[in-house]
Order: sequence, then structure tokens, then C-alpha cells
Amino acid sequence: MRHKILYAIALPIISFILVITLDPAHVYGKAPQTMPHLIQTVSEQDIFEGMLALGLLETPVLVEDDCDKAYENVKACVVRINMGNAYGSGVIWEMTSEKIVIATNKHVLEFWDEQVSNVLFPQGSYASAELLGISEEYDLGFLTVDNKELDYMELEQLRYVHFDMNVYNEMKEGDEIFCVGATGRHSEGVENVVQSNGIYLQGTIGNMWQYIEEFDEYMIYGYGYGTPGISGGGTFDPKGNFIGMISGGTMDGEIASVPLTIIVEAYAELTE
Repeated sequence: MRHKILYAIALPIISFILVITLDPAHVYGKAPQTMPHLIQTVSEQDIFEGMLALGLLETPVLVEDDCDKAYENVKACVVRINMGNAYGSGVIWEMTSEKIVIATNKHVLEFWDEQVSNVLFPQGSYASAELLGISEEYDLGFLTVDNKELDYMELEQLRYVHFDMNVYNEMKEGDEIFCVGATGRHSEGVENVVQSNGIYLQGTIGNMWQYIEEFDEYMIYGYGYGTPGISGGGTFDPKGNFIGMISGGTMDGEIASVPLTIIVEAYAELTE
């Protein structure tokens, strides 16, 4: 009974408060000529910067292993680097409110010329870029794109790579991986290569830290078939975690990728 009394008293009071709050004539004696703006408009810049601050532009990662589904998630972080008659791939390493940082291979950037070169993003937008730096020790370099080169709706469609050092450290021989590069020529007769909006190949790890004589450095050695244009693209685990950057492959079914640890180290050295 006590509760029923309280409810009976409370409901009329709440209703009265709502009337006073929502009816301007109750407060002012007459309705005002203009109502205050209760809803503030949000610009595309606000949306982009909000997504960026919340980490919503980072590539999503699956709970269960599934290379095909993970590929769909990471496509938006892979770009094509055009350099006249030559081209290669790159990955969006970092995004800020001012710029996009792209990581790629040093051997791809040997052809870079800011007068004629550009970056093609996965949604179809072209942008000029500047060379941030090239590693002296590793097959690795970085470009930067000013955000002003794209509009905010285009920026919202991009994704930067997600990586987890604990996941990387647990990778071992026999684990599945997949690599993604920008659209290029299709290699006839090569299995597990899909070309639609990009190049997608599946493989396995042979050794997470093996000396590769051709590159004169320690790299992730794997089994899979590379194809022209994939150099500088991403190497991922089956959930979509970025673990390295593919640098090359052979027709014998071998691939080599720059390890994540080296990319982190090289970027820190360039930006410190």
C-alpha cells in the first residue's frame, strides 16, 4: 500500500515537471518568438575526429580464425603506390587528425618521385604524398599524406593496421597467414591468389625469424605464392592482426615479410 501511495503522488509531480519544462508559456507567461537550439549540428570533420579518437578507424580483428573474413576487414588499410610505370603496395600504418602515414618497402620507394608519384586509396581516391624516410638497414620506408588531400567522408572509409605484440610473439611455424596487396596483374596458375579490389594470398609460416640472403636481413619466412605488385602489402594472422610486410616471393612458393618488430623500431627511429 505504501508503494502505491508513493506512485500515486510521484506520477502527477513528474507530469507537472514535464509540463513546466517543455511548455515555454508556463515559464515565460507566453511562448518566446524563437526557441533555443537544443541540437547542435555535427560536421564531417567532427565525425572523423570522433571516430579517430575512439579507435574506430583501426582495422577490426576477428575472435575466431577466418582468413577470408579477416581479408574483408583489412582491405581498407592497403594502398597502391603509383610511380610512373612502376607500382607497389603499402599499408596505412597510422592516422592522425592531420596526416596518414603509409609503410612500404624500401625497394618500392626506389622509384618514388614526388613530381609524378601518388597513392591510390582503396575507395578510389588519389593523393600526393611526401617521403617521410627510408630505413638504412631494412627493406622499409614511410610516406605521409596530408589529410587535406582527401575529404572527411573519404578519410572515414580508411583503416590503419591493428597489431598486438603478444599475438606476434606467439606466432610459430605452421600457423596460417595471409597477405594483401594493391590491385595488379594476376599470376596465371598460382593458387590462393584472388584479385578483386586487391591481391589476396594465403600461406603458412615457415620461420618467424630467418635470415634471407637476398634482402640481407632477418625476416618472416613463409610458404605462399607472391604476385607482382604485392611488395609493401600487409601480412596478417587469420584474425586480421598485422604481423609484417610482404617484401617478395618466389615461384617455388616461398615468401618473405619484414617483421612487425622491425617496422615498429624503424618508425620510432624516424619519428623520435
